[in-house]
Parts: sequence; C-alpha cells; structure tokens
Amino acid sequence: MIDMFDPSPFSEQRLRMVAEQIERRGIHDPRLLEAMRWVPRHLFVDPEFQEAAYEDCPLPIGNGQTISQPYIVALMTHLLRLKGSETVLEVGTGSGYQAAILGLLARQVFTLEVYPALAEAAARLLAELKLTNVEVRVADGSLGLPEKAPYQGILVTAAAPCAPGPLLEQLGSGGRLVIPVGARGNQDLQLWQHKGTRFFSKDIAPVAFVPLRGSLGWKENEWR
Repeated sequence: MIDMFDPSPFSEQRLRMVAEQIERRGIHDPRLLEAMRWVPRHLFVDPEFQEAAYEDCPLPIGNGQTISQPYIVALMTHLLRLKGSETVLEVGTGSGYQAAILGLLARQVFTLEVYPALAEAAARLLAELKLTNVEVRVADGSLGLPEKAPYQGILVTAAAPCAPGPLLEQLGSGGRLVIPVGARGNQDLQLWQHKGTRFFSKDIAPVAFVPLRGSLGWKENEWR
C-alpha cells in the first residue's frame, strides 16, 4: 500500500520522514503514522520541489501559500484526537496534503480554500488518490461551513488574529479546534476544546504560518 503511487526513493524517504521527524519527536498514534507513511507528499508540491518534499521544512505551493513541514502536519492532526467517526472541517486546503491525511483518519472532511486555482488542483489530486470522503470548496474559511456543522474537529492551516467566533460556534460538544493565532513573527498554535457550554484554550507551540485571509482573517495592509 505504501508503494502504490511511487517507487523508491520516495517511499523510502517517506518512511524515514515518519521515523525521524515524527516518531522521534514523540507522536506515536499508529493510525496517524500509517496515514503519513501512505500519502505521497511529493505529489502535493510542484515538480521542482519534489526532491525536498520529505525534508523537515515547509515548501511553497503557489499563490503565496505553503505546505507545512511534516511534523507540524502531524502535530496538528494529533491534537484533534481522531478515531475515525468524525466530521472534520479544514480551513486552508492549500495543495491538499493535510486534507489527505485527515481523509484517512476521519469519516468526512470538508476543506475550504480561498484561492480557486489551489482548490481545483487539490480536488483533482485527492480524487486521483480516491479519497472520496474529502470535499473541497472555494469559500471564506474564516466563516466556516455552518450548513455541515457541527464538527468534531476543525483544523486551520493559516494564522488568524484570534480564534474566529463562527468556527467555535460550529464545534460540536467535545469538539476540538486547532489553529495558529498571531501576526507575522509571533504566532502560537492553540488548541480550543468545547466542553458543555464553555470553550477552553491552551497554547501548544510557537509556529510560523501564512496569514488567514477572509472576513475574520488578516487584511493585506495588516500583515506586516
């Protein structure tokens, strides 16, 4: 299964990525590790960057966006604590790599992208990988997707000024929101949990993401 979409050396690089960048840093969820061993990350970057696809760094994917480094993808996914029965919302499809990982771990994934060209390319690739439980939409992700709520997990792949109210409102009871919050050069990855009628948050780690665009994201003149 691991070699379904590519021969060596990419399959070997992917196994090494999981062992050295993820397991070694303390993430041991077997379902998550197997998903990251399977998804061909090099297909989610431009051909000129494929040789670097499994390195411990983010890479550009066009439209000023990036694919996050493998460990951050694993960490954010791990924080959702997915068991397989969940409906998940992703804000910021990008190239579709994070959505592919989520698609292997959740029952249904809705992923929102503000840039149509990225959304179209991601949808094509996810279809090629037969991830039929992942639906890509062009939308203002900062407002979420209320018609498909509630979600047991929401994952945001761009930095917001604060956790958007609509995303918190769309979390089901016991749901988790993982989101980077802050401005350029000063961001924290936050975990929000919906418990009863209240929301609880904690900072997980310093991170560096591109800005969240949209009604409740950063405006062009604010991101400095």
